Amino acid sequence: MAAVRGPRRRDVLVGAAAIGVGAAAGVAGVRLNERLTEAAPLGQQRREANDASLPPGLGVESAHAVFIGLDLAPGLERDRIASLLGLLHDDATRLTQGAAPIGDQEPELAEQPANLAVTFGFGPGLVERVNPAARPEWLAQLPAFSIDALEDHWSEGELLLLVTGDDPLAVAHAQRMLLKDARAYTTIRWQQQGFRNAHGVAKPATTQRNLFGQLDGTSNPIPGTDEFETVVRITEPGWLQGGTSLVLRRIEMNLETWDEVDRPGREASVGRRLDTGAPLTGTHEHDEPDFEAVTPQGFTVINAASHVRRSRPDDPSQRIFRQPYNYDLPVSPAAGEDAVGGQGAQVSNSGLLFASFQANPTLQYVPIQQRLADADLLNTWTTPIGSAVFAIPPVTGDFPGQALFDA
Repeated sequence: MAAVRGPRRRDVLVGAAAIGVGAAAGVAGVRLNERLTEAAPLGQQRREANDASLPPGLGVESAHAVFIGLDLAPGLERDRIASLLGLLHDDATRLTQGAAPIGDQEPELAEQPANLAVTFGFGPGLVERVNPAARPEWLAQLPAFSIDALEDHWSEGELLLLVTGDDPLAVAHAQRMLLKDARAYTTIRWQQQGFRNAHGVAKPATTQRNLFGQLDGTSNPIPGTDEFETVVRITEPGWLQGGTSLVLRRIEMNLETWDEVDRPGREASVGRRLDTGAPLTGTHEHDEPDFEAVTPQGFTVINAASHVRRSRPDDPSQRIFRQPYNYDLPVSPAAGEDAVGGQGAQVSNSGLLFASFQANPTLQYVPIQQRLADADLLNTWTTPIGSAVFAIPPVTGDFPGQALFDA
């Protein structure tokens, strides 16, 4: 099959005008392999990133993120999808470098990227349109879990745009520029905004906290290590070699009923101390849990149904790299009510955007999630309401995932 050539900007814009409808697609990532220099202006400082073939924000603790799921326009053909990806890749490259994309009417907003990164992901539908024979078996929606209460408007999608950075203004501007160029080809299926600690609040490599107050990601493999490479990077020959996969789960957290649990009860549910993150059998966050230790009464110190026990695999191949973001939205009044108030009223609409990166979701993520669905004390206060799976291809050629089109 003939290789798909990189698009010209004029061809893309003319094609977009001709289509005039919406759609969804998926891509890989754009990053800068630059080190932070003392001479760099504050807004243009960038922390060193990982290998360019992996997502640019992976392992970098950006303060803000927006996950955007798009659906492709009906009938959008593979050459137009390639043009779209080339256009978006060009925009993302400019934005992460602190330069305005062509046609940016607010170019000053692009001058301070503040660790901006853009990652593209392909959903099952996009791969099916381009090259059905090249879709890996794991690139499909996850199996149903008993704890799920999934909502369509937070699930699935054909193209993922993931924009991360330390400045919400830069992130907002970047997502608008990308969506303006994508709107003739796609429709927005969902936008999910998340946040973590602001850059500089905590020491580098500090485990972030979620809105339950617990440290989230203690057992992550460390970026740059052989373990990280084994967990995250796809090594099989093909268009995804050198890339990875993303499972995104939107998890609603019931903070109102969590408030009713005392600290010992919370720690028993998690299996870790809330202040230090140490397992209940240890002193420091990264101490190995002792699941066999018992109390004087003969009960295990760490409950067999605690989150740390259920999420800890006995099979060492069942590992993931988790990079979660919190969300906290305004509370909407109940139907017919003008305000939210009164004893026991809901005052939080909060949760977690759980992003899991791994080489193969079926072999790595699904077994962990199944154990959690079968028995996890935290299920009392958490409900998955969104789910999506994306392939994150490396940049090969003029845009991420071009090897899929050339195959």
